[in-house]
Amino acid sequence: MRAEPTALRRLPPVSEPRDPTSEPIRLVDVQRAVAAELERIGPVIGELGELFAAAGHELALVGGPVRDAMLGRHSNDLDLTTSARPSDTERILKKWGDAWWDLGRDFGTIGCRKGDWVVEVTTYRSEAYDPGSRKPEVQYGDTLAGDLGRRDFSVNAMAVRLPGQQIEDPYGGVVDLANRVLRTPGRPEDSFSDDPLRMMRAARFAAQLGFTVDDAVVAAMTEMAERIEIVSAERVRDELVKLICAPYPRLGLTLLVDTGLADHVLPELPRLKLERDEHHRHKDVYEHTLTVLEQAIDLEDRLGGGPDFVSRFAALMHDVGKPKTRRFLDDGTVTFHHHDVVGAKITRKRMQALRFSGDETDAVCHLVELHLRFHGYGSGEWTDSAVRRYVRDAGDQLTRLHVLTRADCTTRNQRKADRLRRTYDDLEARIARLSEEEELAAIRPDLDGNQIMEILGIPPGREVGEAYKFLLELRLDNGPMSEDDAKAALRDWWAARG
Repeated sequence: MRAEPTALRRLPPVSEPRDPTSEPIRLVDVQRAVAAELERIGPVIGELGELFAAAGHELALVGGPVRDAMLGRHSNDLDLTTSARPSDTERILKKWGDAWWDLGRDFGTIGCRKGDWVVEVTTYRSEAYDPGSRKPEVQYGDTLAGDLGRRDFSVNAMAVRLPGQQIEDPYGGVVDLANRVLRTPGRPEDSFSDDPLRMMRAARFAAQLGFTVDDAVVAAMTEMAERIEIVSAERVRDELVKLICAPYPRLGLTLLVDTGLADHVLPELPRLKLERDEHHRHKDVYEHTLTVLEQAIDLEDRLGGGPDFVSRFAALMHDVGKPKTRRFLDDGTVTFHHHDVVGAKITRKRMQALRFSGDETDAVCHLVELHLRFHGYGSGEWTDSAVRRYVRDAGDQLTRLHVLTRADCTTRNQRKADRLRRTYDDLEARIARLSEEEELAAIRPDLDGNQIMEILGIPPGREVGEAYKFLLELRLDNGPMSEDDAKAALRDWWAARG
């Protein structure tokens, strides 16, 4: 058995514009898109349909692949549903595919890869939450109609029966898709009671598809927001990552805040609505934050293109320290001193609560802590030593720090915005020049630990570390030194210690 990994942090590149269109989709275009996609994937789903039918089981393409086909999107990852139980599915897929995995067996899902195609086949099912449980109880079903009825939204409750390619749409998903609306197949209260994570999915799909969420769905999310707390932190985290990495994250985040869901999963965000920044008097810090996120997205080509969770989440969290650091001065102005340091601590606590990896947490918190550093640059007064320290402190997050710092300029004063841009252009040019001259990305002392011990005649220990730190600071202050000069400086430092 081979396990198939799932990448959650970096999603495929976004090709859609940032702002979704409100124009409805023509049904004739939906029909053409479906026909074209079924022709493309026909050999794969047709073969699988025949195999399951020969074994006495039903099979249907379902959910996201059907929805995406209607939107003219192509993928080689296919979700299918079947009347077969997992053990039967496993036997069929072992004969058909090149590799298989059963990491989703507890939910009735068996996965398989064949060439460039990846399929996941799930037994007809229904799932419900016990009021005190964090995990859904999975129950297998016997009909496709029953399986579609327990799905989250009507646009995901469509299927194509195989091998005959008959479309099943019992809940009006095609019409909702054409009108760009998210509705639940039944009462939203029942759907969210069965699986409260669907409230997060509503926000995520709004962010991914640019769709409007039905008023009844929004009302149910608002009424039942507290119920999200029974869902595991890991499941909430994964939905949040997908939302933030979507084409239109503002839509999803706004929905989370407006319904009160954010109070339970990301309370730092709605708290920003209470703040007004002396640098951004025309907008509260909440609106400023969403603008910074969108501007960071616009700069993602600097990171190689495509959604980058670390830079996006850092943009979202960069000002979360402001509520705790707000101070009113006698002249009526407001300050948020040290909100960068406080914000990094708050961000770390939130990411740990959501079970993010240590590497992701460190990267985001590092960016939040450094996001104000550039503002000490003034009009370019930094010495080369200060520039070296900026690069050293940013470490492997330097490019993301460039993105965050540039995105953090949301002033409507065009002259001020142009001045900030030119100043940061100058800083990046200086970094590039020093990097070319001095290999800034690998700043280290001009002598290593072995040389330090040999020159000073000391064994490994604390004093070697102190000497190394002295030489590193000297390197940052003066740039590269010759070996003879570095040895002389080290001996002088050692002699001065007495």
